Amino acid sequence: MSLSMHSMSVPIFVRSLRNMLAWLDKAEAHAKARGFDPNNYVGLRLAPDMFPFSRQIQIATDASKTCVARLAGTQAPSWPDEEATLDELRARIQKAIRFAESAKAESFEGSESREVVLPLGPDRSITLSGEDFLKSFALPNFFFHVTMTYALLREGGVVLGKMDYLGAA
Repeated sequence: MSLSMHSMSVPIFVRSLRNMLAWLDKAEAHAKARGFDPNNYVGLRLAPDMFPFSRQIQIATDASKTCVARLAGTQAPSWPDEEATLDELRARIQKAIRFAESAKAESFEGSESREVVLPLGPDRSITLSGEDFLKSFALPNFFFHVTMTYALLREGGVVLGKMDYLGAA
């Protein structure tokens, strides 16, 4: 049996997004145990010119929903980027999970060769096959922002390890 575009995207996104929910739970517990507001994590950055923690989650969820929509031949929902608390970030991740899980495997059939146009600004874009889009853009972009989320929590003192990143098998 060959791998499907659905199996190479939706379950991967969902697993990592669920892992992120568990990280937020650990972050909240860490903050409460040390007596500070868990929402302090929302603005964390590793460098002054880096997007903050909240934006990392917004981009990761956008990357997952946009990829799923493009491969399934549907329209991605539009969500404003206004989350300012861990609870609001949790809700956004949960919406991304629900959207990904709602995508039917059959809607991905043929998506490996479907053209995906990526806007790169107001008057520039690139066109990739669905397979190239998934392998060379969507998954790396998603995991970049997932990893930044993890790194920011580690920098903030949250005890997370490799198995937290990978999730339960």
